[in-house]
Amino acid sequence: MRYLLSARNGSDLKKFASGNVLLAFDFDGTLAPITSEPDRAAILPSTRRLLQKLAIQYPCIVVSGRSRADVRRRLSGIQFAEVIGNHGIEPWDSSPAIAETVRTWIPVLKRRFEPLQGVILEDKQYSLSVHYRKAQNKTKTIKAIKKIAKTLIGAHFIGGKQVINIVPKGVPDKGLAVERERRRQHCDKVIFLGDDETDEAVFALLPPDRFLTIRVGAKRSSLARFYIRDQKEVDPLISSLITLRTGRS
Repeated sequence: MRYLLSARNGSDLKKFASGNVLLAFDFDGTLAPITSEPDRAAILPSTRRLLQKLAIQYPCIVVSGRSRADVRRRLSGIQFAEVIGNHGIEPWDSSPAIAETVRTWIPVLKRRFEPLQGVILEDKQYSLSVHYRKAQNKTKTIKAIKKIAKTLIGAHFIGGKQVINIVPKGVPDKGLAVERERRRQHCDKVIFLGDDETDEAVFALLPPDRFLTIRVGAKRSSLARFYIRDQKEVDPLISSLITLRTGRS
């Protein structure tokens, strides 16, 4: 994993930005800083201004674990080519059958989570998120959540930052969603920026001359080829992409 914003690695970004490229972004921890209250997540005014410029220069999409409607509301006024929600399920694979499967899990989880302190269950219609940021004993809480999630029929869970995501087995992940959107937008290449375990499905996409993958924060076990140091470097990265396309920030 190499630091993308170094002078030595700038040529990789320039090569991708000059072509027929799709820009894809995660939301929480990437476009928006992580917050202790998920409902309060928002992009900074500076990021919003930059994204408004960027979306004119490139086809841009967002691929989030949030519901599609939730992300679209938080990004209103920015001309994204597509907003993909529920880890890749929305809009193409959302269905009443998937929603019904998820609905059957909720009463089971509410009952079994009741003894757990600091756990919040978030219903996103086609998937669920179990937030444990406020739990005092996180290690014990994570084990309990995973043990309970394993009892759900037809469920698959993915870890994240202070959250465990529960999705139906067999649904598309973010990697499949990004590749589908690349073809739909008739783009040759993709630049993807993400920060979490669910983004590894995109980081794993090959070949490397088609996918430039960037992680917010270095992590040795990640499959991303590049990293930026933290969420504060998202604005400088977007500024660089604008400059590479237009010659001005």
